[in-house]
Amino acid sequence: MPQNLQYAKGSKIWLKEHPEFDESWLRNIIAKDPSILGLGDLVLKEAERIQPKAGRLDLLFEDAETDKRYEVEIMLGRVDESHIIRCVEYWDIERKRLPTYDHCAVLVAEEITARFLNVISLFNGAIPMVALQLNAIQLDDKVILNFTKVLDEISPIAAEEEELSERDITDRQYWKDKGSDISLRLADECVEILKEIDPSFSMTYNKHYMGLRQGNRPNNIVVFKAKKKFLRAEIRVNDLDALKSELTNADLEVLAIGRGRVRLVLHAGEVSAHRDLLKSIFARAYKESSE
Repeated sequence: MPQNLQYAKGSKIWLKEHPEFDESWLRNIIAKDPSILGLGDLVLKEAERIQPKAGRLDLLFEDAETDKRYEVEIMLGRVDESHIIRCVEYWDIERKRLPTYDHCAVLVAEEITARFLNVISLFNGAIPMVALQLNAIQLDDKVILNFTKVLDEISPIAAEEEELSERDITDRQYWKDKGSDISLRLADECVEILKEIDPSFSMTYNKHYMGLRQGNRPNNIVVFKAKKKFLRAEIRVNDLDALKSELTNADLEVLAIGRGRVRLVLHAGEVSAHRDLLKSIFARAYKESSE
């Protein structure tokens, strides 16, 4: 550790009230270095993207590894109702424009009050959303920007979506076209592990995800989405605390843990490499579904 670090006290400033800064300045900073948002390795697709009859989206980012897009709406000062509405509206427009991607609405503001945080929390699960509170710190003649995640994305498969999926039956070729031979083989490997737990498990295919059937009934303790370079698996497990340390120690990419769901990204070779861990998690999910 460097020995020449010294404590220096900074002072919080409000960009909204500062004569030298505005939303355009902040937008350009984020566009040049999206890593400061703490949302992963993002690539800027477009700034001030025109929305049909709805203004302009501040920033559109893409994570090419996960086929996911982030619709980012920025507001200096305290968040208000109109800001939330715009953020959700732009997210909805973009997901309809490019439905093959996953989409996440990102709200950035200098102050997100408890009241509005509660309102935003009501959307989460139905609308994948992240809320980031910006703190600007002045240190000598420099400004430090710190983004704190006050609301994380939760995107479980809701019961109504599972019911809908039963009417949107498709086939393996549909997911092969959306994904690849690699991702489908990974899904097959997972199902083989599940069959060791219960031989009656089989794969089902619908337009929302690849699910599971246990004998003659659906039992989606694990659902899959095939991507071009990887497989995304979502496992329904209640005891998440016990899993967190195991997944932290394992070399697996975890997208989210929350509300009884674990979302993983599995690349070629990782199902066999983490076979014991995955079987353990599948077994817990199976046991809980039977209780």
